[in-house]
Amino acid sequence: MPGTSTPSASSRTRRPRPGRTRRVLAVIALATAVVTAVLAIALGRGTAGTAAPATVSTPEAQEPANPELLALARRDADDPLALGSPDAPVVLIEYSDFQCPFCGRFARETKPDLVRDYVDKGILRIEWRNFPVFGAESDQAARAGWAAGQQNRFWQFHDGAYAEPRRRNAGDFSEDNLLAMARKAGVEDLARFEKDMASEAAHQAVTRDSEEGYGIGVTSTPAFLINGRPVLGAQPTDVFTGIIDEAAEQARQQEDGDE
Repeated sequence: MPGTSTPSASSRTRRPRPGRTRRVLAVIALATAVVTAVLAIALGRGTAGTAAPATVSTPEAQEPANPELLALARRDADDPLALGSPDAPVVLIEYSDFQCPFCGRFARETKPDLVRDYVDKGILRIEWRNFPVFGAESDQAARAGWAAGQQNRFWQFHDGAYAEPRRRNAGDFSEDNLLAMARKAGVEDLARFEKDMASEAAHQAVTRDSEEGYGIGVTSTPAFLINGRPVLGAQPTDVFTGIIDEAAEQARQQEDGDE
């Protein structure tokens, strides 16, 4: 989320796979491409690079909650790649790549507010999905994050990996640097970390997340589902808070109606 031109506020990915719910996000992705292309022309920029406005699809352009997308929330109490209560009324699923600059923007600028205002209050659960799309270092970083999670240090690793903008496929996510990130994140057994990172289990976990994303038509990172409602790109924090508030109220009303 290399070059001399500027990417859209969501970084493009490859080979979306077919699926019955793919159309839900595909329409939004098309709108995103149109909007960001117009912005690029207006600003005299290209389509790939290091900085772009966080303007993609707006809340009004989003589709309503889709039951099939809503069902993707795993709500696994033992998932180390999730934050918040499994019983939270709202679940935000995030499909991200550690080399995506706009995923980093979300991690630095928006996630802390969401954790403080919603996760810590039991309203929101955040579930991470590895969606590596920028080559070997993306895949390696995804497996490293999973390995850190096996020692309950995924979110510390996540915050360290996104702590600052990094170069894409230029060695910033080499094995040595990933090991240093794990050490800084407080991973105690580094030998186990390296073993886990190279394991088939890590490969399968990353593949599972990626296949899930491709299956619903994710075509850019970061991509989010908030109680089944798609949100694409590095949106301003108030976009997320508005949708979370609405989803929480809908969940409350549904619960009241079931009583």
